[in-house]
Amino acid sequence: MNKEEYSETICAVATGNPTGAISIIRISGKDTKNILTKCFSKNLQSVDSHTLHFGMFNSPAKEVIDEVLVSFFEQGKSYTGEESAEISCHASPYIVQRILETLTHLGCRLADAGEFTMRAYMNGKLDLSQAEAVADLIASQSAKAHEVSLKQLKGGLSNELRDLREKLIHFASMVELELDFAEEDVEFADRTQLLNLIKDVKNYVAKLIQSFQLGNAIKNGVPIALVGRPNAGKSTVLNALLQEERAIVSNVPGTTRDTVEELFIYKGIQFRLIDTAGIRESSDEIEREGIKRSIEKIEKAKLVVYLFDANELAMNEVQEDVNQYLGSNDFILIGTKKDQLTDAKMNTWLNQEKIGALIYINDYDDRVLLLDLMYEKAIGQGLDDHPTIITNARHVDKLQKAQESLQQAEQALINQVSGDFVAMDIRQAMYQIGQITGDISTDDLLGNIFSKFCIGK
Repeated sequence: MNKEEYSETICAVATGNPTGAISIIRISGKDTKNILTKCFSKNLQSVDSHTLHFGMFNSPAKEVIDEVLVSFFEQGKSYTGEESAEISCHASPYIVQRILETLTHLGCRLADAGEFTMRAYMNGKLDLSQAEAVADLIASQSAKAHEVSLKQLKGGLSNELRDLREKLIHFASMVELELDFAEEDVEFADRTQLLNLIKDVKNYVAKLIQSFQLGNAIKNGVPIALVGRPNAGKSTVLNALLQEERAIVSNVPGTTRDTVEELFIYKGIQFRLIDTAGIRESSDEIEREGIKRSIEKIEKAKLVVYLFDANELAMNEVQEDVNQYLGSNDFILIGTKKDQLTDAKMNTWLNQEKIGALIYINDYDDRVLLLDLMYEKAIGQGLDDHPTIITNARHVDKLQKAQESLQQAEQALINQVSGDFVAMDIRQAMYQIGQITGDISTDDLLGNIFSKFCIGK
């Protein structure tokens, strides 16, 4: 955004589809009051911030378009930090369009995607990681995704990263100060303290990077593949977990020809259940394609639930499937149709050496047992182990680059390399951390981030 665009007054619809009873149109910029005074039935020039005003919104030709409620926010006291207002009108698409046409006729410009939040960032109301949390908060679909986004919006991640960066700045400054007194052989930075600090920062950064796997699952849903041979009960278990008849259930093998994906939330976490085609050798071209897709889903899943008919298969056959299809995936073994097992068959299974988490269920009766086990395997103590969770791929990329620079600085200190090289590595780590919060930013970076926001935010 160039300086001229930044000085313009902008407007956009802030409410989304489907159409409800009310729509909200946002305005932000130095001419907000002047523009509204020309189209609103009340003079807003002398009103206080955070006040509501009921009146008529008029076209440039003084035609009444709608009766509206205008909320006004003074410069420095608004979301964007600029003089701003919100117009609450009836949600008729015709009314909304007429109001936008009037505002643009009187001097507003239609806002770009994310421009309101970009202005909030530019005016110091939010840092860059907080601004990204706004988009995540809007997109959150589970309690944990909402909780993580809200914590980031409140500055949890920003504050921790700034503390780290400030410590690195202090030592980098001391190292660089030594260079000015190189001829006098003066040491301002204690090398032992610096080495310990870099190790501490590096370990902390490593924990943040490690948290991304959990954070990404919380943000986008935990992908769980239901896998097994035909007629193992995969579709029945899918329906039981969802508590609806989502997939077709039949005793005919090969009923599921393609993957079926559904979302559900358990204990605040969104899970993506993937019902796959039965794995077996097949001459049917369509079924073979379904099996191929099943294997692709297994590779991408965070957790695989392998189901088998405990009446039909033996443990060595289950072991073969695990070895052939599951690879390095974390998995749960589910013996289905427990109610049909004879005592002798059950005893045979119970005497088998387990090759993973193994339970036996009836398709519907043991739903909570399976859900708890899925949650434990997919999430476990992760939320307790990672009080600060990274959910943004851009943040992980910057942290990984910062970690590389810290490793180089650590090695340089151990090898007693010249201080200017140590300072360079520390500065590079600080630069990468600063790009997360926006303390260091470029126009290209900002354009890429805010272009992904919705219009009106």
